[in-house]
Amino acid sequence: MPKQDYIPGDDSGKAALFLHVRNNIATYFSRLAITAITPQVVAQAADALAFDFICTAQQTIVAAAQEATAAKNRLRDGDSVSPNTTVVLTFPTSPMSVPTAVLPGVVNRFRLFAKWIKSLPGYAPDIGEALKIIGDESTDSDPATIKPTLPLTLTGGHVNIGWKWDGLSGQVDAIEIHVDRGTGYVLLTIDTRPGYLDTEPFPATSAKWKYKAIWRKDDQRIGLWSDVSEITVG
Repeated sequence: MPKQDYIPGDDSGKAALFLHVRNNIATYFSRLAITAITPQVVAQAADALAFDFICTAQQTIVAAAQEATAAKNRLRDGDSVSPNTTVVLTFPTSPMSVPTAVLPGVVNRFRLFAKWIKSLPGYAPDIGEALKIIGDESTDSDPATIKPTLPLTLTGGHVNIGWKWDGLSGQVDAIEIHVDRGTGYVLLTIDTRPGYLDTEPFPATSAKWKYKAIWRKDDQRIGLWSDVSEITVG
């Protein structure tokens, strides 16, 4: 049976995989007859740190832009829900500890690195499994029964919806998210990048917001609605 691609489809998954290998490969140095100063190992570590940094920075900048837009609109137009709550004028900034710069093409270089690891005399499948450079058996999920999961957290005065592809990248290409703030569900967004920040300001008094979502493929809904996720705000 063919294997799935071991490299995740989303950037956060790629960053996590690259860091996983960088942080765990030392366990297998003796079996693979390599060291921390082997050029390929040094290069992979630099790529992992650089890509993780840029992904984190990009997510932070996007969140800050969304928050700044919401604050600008609220400052300009007023806020009938929370008129006596001041407008926050500071926003998240990107990480300050910048790693060493690397050349473009980290994904292709990682594939070459994984291929090199598998070519070493001491390599065995258990190493590939531990480093997550072997894909799972290819078994597509039933498109009629797939549904998203919506973990919710509070981030900088907003609700962060930490959705991921859940191994369905390729079977789906977007997620449709709806929110109920107490008056019924309305469309919040159709998103194509994992993780979404709901920039709606919190109400002055405590309230419970509910979220649900469904996958999309080729501009059509696919599968089942997610379970409802709830979070208390305000």
